[in-house]
Amino acid sequence: MFSAIARVFRTPDLRRKIFFTLFIIAIYRLGAHVPTPFVNYPNVQSCLRETGSASEGLLSLVNLFSGGALLQLSIFALGVMPYITATIIVQLLRVVIPHFEALYKEGQAGQAKLTQYTRYLTIALALLQSTTLVTVARSGQLFGTTSIASCNSLLTNDAWWAQLLMIITLTAGTGLIMWFAELVTERGVGNGMSILIFTSIAATFPVAMWSIAQSRGFEVFLLVLIVGIIVMGLVVFVEQSQRRIPVQYAKRMVGRRTLGGTNTYIPIKVNMAGVVPVIFASSLLYIPALIAQFNQTPDANGNVPGWVTWIQSYLTKGDHPLYMLLYFLLIVGFTYFYVAITFNPVEVADNMKKYGGFIPGIRAGRPTAEYLDYVLTRITLPGAIYLGLIALLPLIALATVGANQNFPFGGASILIIVGVGLETVKQIDAQLQQRHYEGLLR
Repeated sequence: MFSAIARVFRTPDLRRKIFFTLFIIAIYRLGAHVPTPFVNYPNVQSCLRETGSASEGLLSLVNLFSGGALLQLSIFALGVMPYITATIIVQLLRVVIPHFEALYKEGQAGQAKLTQYTRYLTIALALLQSTTLVTVARSGQLFGTTSIASCNSLLTNDAWWAQLLMIITLTAGTGLIMWFAELVTERGVGNGMSILIFTSIAATFPVAMWSIAQSRGFEVFLLVLIVGIIVMGLVVFVEQSQRRIPVQYAKRMVGRRTLGGTNTYIPIKVNMAGVVPVIFASSLLYIPALIAQFNQTPDANGNVPGWVTWIQSYLTKGDHPLYMLLYFLLIVGFTYFYVAITFNPVEVADNMKKYGGFIPGIRAGRPTAEYLDYVLTRITLPGAIYLGLIALLPLIALATVGANQNFPFGGASILIIVGVGLETVKQIDAQLQQRHYEGLLR
C-alpha cells in the first residue's frame, strides 16, 4: 500500500495533477472564510458560537454543502448547491423537453450544449438564492427566531446598493466555484465538482465531532466514532454492490472482419439514485416550514394560526417521529422516481437488439425490457430502504446524542464522502495501471 502511494508521487504527471487539485482545494477553503462586503463578521461569529451552528431543513443541507460558509456569509456562502440544483433540473428536463433529450443523444457536441445550459441556470439560481440569503440575513432570521442580539444585526449597511453588491459578490463566488470545478476536472484528479463537495463536507467533520465530545463527553464521542466506522464500512459495501445481468453478443461479419461473440454484463447498482433522493426529500420537507415562517403574524387576539403552530411542532424539528416517517417515505418514493428517469429499460433493450446482444433465456426486444424493469424494480427496494435508513442517522443522533443535523456519519454527508472517495481512488488506480501495470488497490 505504501509503495503504491510512493509510486503516485514518483509519477510526474500524476503528481502534478494531485498538487494542482490540492491547490484549488486550498483556495476554495480560503474563500469559505472571506466575509462578503458589509457583513458584520464579529456578530456572525458571536451568533455562531451562541447558537452552535444549529439549523434545520434545507438550510442545514446548503450549509453542509458549503462547508459551513453559508452561516458565515462568506463570498462562497452558496457553495456548490446552485450547480447541483441546476444539474438535477437539466437532467429532469430531458424527460419533458424533447430538444434536451435529442442533445443528450448527439454525443459530445450535445453534451457540451447541455453543460452550457447548466452554467446559465447555475448563475440564475445563484442570483435567486443570494437574494434570498441577503434578505434573510437582513431580517435577522438566518439563525431562526432567537433573542440573541448579535443574530439580529448581521449587516453593517442595509442600503439597497449595499445589498446589490452583496448579491453580485455571492453570485460571482458561485461562478468562481464552478470554474474551479471545471479546472480540477480538466487538469486535476477526479470530477471537480465532486471533489469540492467532498472537501466542503469533510471540513465540517472535525467541528461536528469536537462539539459531540464537548457536549456529551469522551465516552459518547468514542461510541459515535466506532458507530461511524461501522456505518462507513457498510456504506462502502452497499455502494459497491451490484446485480450483474449477463449479456451475450452474436457474431456478425462486417466486411472481412468478425465482430461480436463476446460475453459481458449490465451492472445495476443497488443504490442507482445516489444522494439525489435525500436532497429532494429535504427540499420538499422544508417548503411547509418556509411557508409557515412567512405566516406568523398573530390575529386580533394575538394568536398564531393553528396550521402554522402544527407545522412548527411536527415538521420543523428533525427529532419528531412524524418528521422522520415523512422523510423516510419521501426518500423511498423519490428513489423510485429518479431511478425510473435515469435508467430506461426500453432504450437499453433497443440498443442491445441493434448490436446483436441478448440476455440468455430472454428474447430480444420487449421481453428484455420487461425483464430489466422487473430486476430494476426489485433491486431498487433495498436501495431505497438503505438510503432512508442512512438519511435518518443524523435525525436519530439529534434525538439521542444531541448532535445537530450536520452529524457527520449519516445522511448526504456519508454518501458523498464514500462515493467521491471511491471514485477518486479508482481514477488514481487506473492512471497508475497505465504507467506501472500495478494499481493502488489490490
